[in-house]
Amino acid sequence: MDEQGQQRCDTPGRHVARRHGALLSGLVALGLVSGGSAMARDYREPPRQTWSFQGPLGHFDMGAVQRGYTVYAQVCSACHGMKSVTYGDLAGLGLKESDVDAIAHAHHVPAGVDAGGHALSRPASADDHLLSPYPDARTAAAANHGVMPPDQSRLAVVHPGGVDRIYAFLTGYGQPAPPGMVVPQGMFHNPYAAQGLTAMPPPLHEGGVTYPDGTPATVAQQARDVTTFLAWVATPHLTERHRLGVGAVVFLVFVLILSICLKRRTWSNVP
Repeated sequence: MDEQGQQRCDTPGRHVARRHGALLSGLVALGLVSGGSAMARDYREPPRQTWSFQGPLGHFDMGAVQRGYTVYAQVCSACHGMKSVTYGDLAGLGLKESDVDAIAHAHHVPAGVDAGGHALSRPASADDHLLSPYPDARTAAAANHGVMPPDQSRLAVVHPGGVDRIYAFLTGYGQPAPPGMVVPQGMFHNPYAAQGLTAMPPPLHEGGVTYPDGTPATVAQQARDVTTFLAWVATPHLTERHRLGVGAVVFLVFVLILSICLKRRTWSNVP
């Protein structure tokens, strides 16, 4: 969410409370937590999925990550920002510098005000962040049934259920509400939302995006790809960490074997 224009809190404690409150409001918008308690387990447990990036040897399928960015750019970015991500970070997708610059220049960011007090903007650069499309939190909430769309920079790691729940949520629309459930106006039933209700309309549709590699853009495919992209954004160095960890384990095993051999050789010469 874009926090520009908000007054700074008087104390660090109040500043943290405001940030936590804003994050909680955003998660409620997606049905990721209930309005009453962030720890409430009032949603259906998502089915377990298989992801290439899970496990100690996990790695990101960069083809899926790139397709996921397509979904984010064409669908999600209409409401959600990624304030912890810069356009330059997109080079990690395998893009050339010229491609990153082209993507950045296609967006505009605030550039202060002119002499008359009118807001100015400029084309974004590689150092600019993927901000919310709304100028402030109040405007964002007003455009989304009173609830702020959450920033997606760390969405894959900040709510219960993780990537499995994001995928289940994105593919969970269209199921009939259980008997006795009343879906208020402006809300949508989704069994993987908190209390089965969310303020976010179904974001994905069959053929809703066009993949450069020709992959059929089914709802399930879009959901899997954008979930993979969100996981990559939240932990972009995961593959490198796994490689480093494996290297460290191999080195320690080698040192252990060498130590055992030296010990045996040393003690074998003792009369």
